[in-house]
Amino acid sequence: PAPAVPFQVRAQTGPLMYPSPRVPSSRRTSTRLAGAAGLLAVACAGAAPPRMSGPDGAAPANPQSRSEPLLSRIRQLTFEGRRSGEGYFGPAGRRIVFQSEREPGNPFYQIYRMDLTTGDVERVSPGIGKTTCAWIHPGGSRVLFASTHAAANARAEQEEELARREAGETRRYAWDYDPDFDLYSSDLDGSPPRALAAAPGYDAEASWSPDGRTVVFASNRHAYDPILASALSAQDHERLASDPSAFIELYTVDSRGGNLRRLTTSPGYDGGPFFSPDGSRIVWRRFSEDGVTAEIYSMKVDGSDVRQITRLGALSWAPFYHPSGDTILFSTNLHGMGDFELYLVDAEGRSEPVRVTRSPDFDGLPAFSPDGSVLAWTSQRGANGRSQIFLADWDAAASRRALGLPGLETAQVAPLLPLPRDTAAAIDAVDLRAHVDALTSDVAEGRLTGTRGERIAASYVARSFRAYGLEPAGDGNTFFQQFGFTAGVALGANSQLASADASFTVERDWRPLAFSRVGEVEASPVVFAGYGMVVPETVDAPGIDSYADLDVTDKWVLVLRYAPKTEGGWRHRRHASLRYKAMLARDRGARGLLVVSGPRSKVRDPLVPLAFDASLAGTSIAAVSISDDTARSLLGSGGGHDLDSLQRDLDAGETVPGFPLEGVHLRARIDLRLQRSAGRNVIGRLRMGEEPSERFVLVGAHLDHLGRGKNATSLARAGEEHEIHRGADDNASGVAAVLEMAQLLADARDAGRLAGARDVVFAAWSGEELGLLGSKHFADGLGNPDDPHASLSSSIAAYLNLDMVGRMEHELYLYGAGSSSAWPGLIERASAPLGLAVAPRDDSFLPTDATSFYLKRVPVLSAFTGVHEDYHTPRDLADRLNYGGLRDVARLMARLSESLARLESTPDYRAMKRPRRAVPRGALRAYLGSIPDYAYDRADGVRLSGVAEGAPVERAGLRAGDVVVELAGRKVENIYDYTFAIESLEIGEPVVIVIRRDGERRAHEVVPESRD
Repeated sequence: PAPAVPFQVRAQTGPLMYPSPRVPSSRRTSTRLAGAAGLLAVACAGAAPPRMSGPDGAAPANPQSRSEPLLSRIRQLTFEGRRSGEGYFGPAGRRIVFQSEREPGNPFYQIYRMDLTTGDVERVSPGIGKTTCAWIHPGGSRVLFASTHAAANARAEQEEELARREAGETRRYAWDYDPDFDLYSSDLDGSPPRALAAAPGYDAEASWSPDGRTVVFASNRHAYDPILASALSAQDHERLASDPSAFIELYTVDSRGGNLRRLTTSPGYDGGPFFSPDGSRIVWRRFSEDGVTAEIYSMKVDGSDVRQITRLGALSWAPFYHPSGDTILFSTNLHGMGDFELYLVDAEGRSEPVRVTRSPDFDGLPAFSPDGSVLAWTSQRGANGRSQIFLADWDAAASRRALGLPGLETAQVAPLLPLPRDTAAAIDAVDLRAHVDALTSDVAEGRLTGTRGERIAASYVARSFRAYGLEPAGDGNTFFQQFGFTAGVALGANSQLASADASFTVERDWRPLAFSRVGEVEASPVVFAGYGMVVPETVDAPGIDSYADLDVTDKWVLVLRYAPKTEGGWRHRRHASLRYKAMLARDRGARGLLVVSGPRSKVRDPLVPLAFDASLAGTSIAAVSISDDTARSLLGSGGGHDLDSLQRDLDAGETVPGFPLEGVHLRARIDLRLQRSAGRNVIGRLRMGEEPSERFVLVGAHLDHLGRGKNATSLARAGEEHEIHRGADDNASGVAAVLEMAQLLADARDAGRLAGARDVVFAAWSGEELGLLGSKHFADGLGNPDDPHASLSSSIAAYLNLDMVGRMEHELYLYGAGSSSAWPGLIERASAPLGLAVAPRDDSFLPTDATSFYLKRVPVLSAFTGVHEDYHTPRDLADRLNYGGLRDVARLMARLSESLARLESTPDYRAMKRPRRAVPRGALRAYLGSIPDYAYDRADGVRLSGVAEGAPVERAGLRAGDVVVELAGRKVENIYDYTFAIESLEIGEPVVIVIRRDGERRAHEVVPESRD
């Protein structure tokens, strides 16, 4: 070896990714032999150099013997050929693409793809010339790489290199930035590769964006352009001849070769770019102008917001994002010119980089699997000391701790659910089962809105959309659209309850109810009111009036929880809710409500849990739960009454009049803190043309479910209340169908089989179980914020919804068929070839996300296969679905989506007079036609999302955005008050409904109709 190079350099036939010692720029040669930047070359890619053995030629140690705590199960992947490198995973993590010198008759790198499940390897590139920098399209069907195979001298260069080797020549070789390198996209069906924006100059180091729409690459094409090059000085032309890398900048181009854009203009070689997992940023390495050092940078995809990530003063290069999006792995020779190691840094560059590898040999060119669990990189640690690809399991949690980052559950993309491997483009029952299995797995934890499980499931859907080639349509060029909501309530530090004689301990003696008003309650008398119920007498059961002849004005009302255990007492249970009891006490002038379980209830926790029910709004009186011992103390002090005897007599059906607790006064301070959280929709756009269409077809299903069933809508049996509610049918089935539809339509578009007048937007909504929160947030964001009833027809041509479509038995219900005159014909054409039993239903006011859009005057169609006994229980499991039926549903909805995308005219909207089949609403007989906004969380009324066409409230003059504050003389503070008030209405009897509109109270007369 030459004295200036402390290692032997063997013949190198690809990008030499190993820098030589630092040499002033004045000593650079035409091959960039001594220039560090030239030898480092391709950092998107480029394999590592041949191994530089020590004087004794000793082989390296066992690859897993070193202390590398973030890595485990280190194993060598490639063995064949002189050397291999630059391994990058496909979208599902099942395949890897890499470059290798192993082609007979060609001494240069060619591109290969390996199936990691079978070990099969196939060549992707033509086999002629040089290649480098391969990348698999997010859709999985194409490979991007740089190649010189089209150059006139490609074969001659091969023959010259082979002749040198046969003659035993060894030469010091460096990457020469061949101006014949162009970018190519190759389909995996054997068709010839297609050039992408070919031009004179070096085009390489390319990768696709996560949505598959854009390519970022490195190029010096501007220096070879006849017009642009005319502006170069004579000195620049000399430098281009000796150092072409000095002119390399970053560019983007779309996947069809249009919209070429230059991103960087600063001095120094910019190369090795990759997109962030959400597609919003690009990470790359930039050499100093003299080529001596390189640092890691990131920027937005438009070239703005440039941030320097590392400041190590060494050769730092080959950066790659972890799928979480907030850490970057890169290689650096910080420990010596020949000792390249992998380091990790946070994506903002705030932390000190953390060392990952500790091999005395080369380690570089890292890449993560799509789920972030496996690392691939190029290393010389193998037995023969040549550059090959290695794999290791990655400890993501430990890596974040090492950088001082919060847990993985806070990452934007939670890489915990691997995507199914090698899913078919056609809608397939096996693929549907794989999606349902993933979404109902333990790690998804029931997908409760705002939880880690929801984020993990949302990540799964987003990565699937990205893999199919959809482009992000959420916030900030991501697939996610975030919305805030009230997720729960927590006990503050200042809660107090006390009498003149005693102070009670919170969480032991008492606990506020979640819907209680907060603040001070002055010392007030206490009265006992039995079970706190008012139930009219019926033929089947006697009446109850706990408040008969009892004055509760400005007092605390002490009541028993539940309903009396009398014969037939079950008929009173709908009057036994705590909300109902609080409303009765409030309407009678009470200041507060005290609830005691009583010894006969035999509950595990005598205090009512502090948890939200189905409503976000509270009440205007204090409401607390007290222990049996606390109640005994109050009753004993107030006249020697006995709790056990009172409850026994009431349960026996005896009349126990209410009474005051003489001398007992309670004061309180209720300190409750609402817990805000954020849910996330996942939204991807399948674009049909170069620009987004003005109107689009929207296809959606709700992603969320009940978590462990802690809210009031769980129907779990005794003993299974806190189990994971997996929601296989509700609604993993709908999301799985949407994913399969997205893959089918994306594949059809890419193959030229689908071209439409409008794009198709696919969405996985969250917050549906809490009141259509996610879909409503999306709809409100598209509409006019000053007019909540404004039409979205100028944006959304139609909406297709899939909710509970996995239990097909006899027929598929398509609700909303009355929302457009176009539906009958579209349904007929879509269903005829499938042989599917379809039952259209005109009803368009539905308890699912379709309502968020129908209320905005968008035609809707909602697929549904029926309710079953496992609904909202932990028994809604993946193995209970009919996957053949689910496949047929997805195929039908996909055909409808294609038809809507192709239609020249937009489907018309029909306003429904009223549903022909009423949505069940418990025992309600009276019908008003109002549609509450379940996301409204203020205790000052019930806001309306809309009103049914021709319904009693519409005829009375009500509209979307009105807040109902009173009905038939009864105060309305929340949805429970409203429901209880409707229960009391007589059909055909006019009543007054009071609303608040624009800050003013308005009274309207409304005539209830029959719901039958």
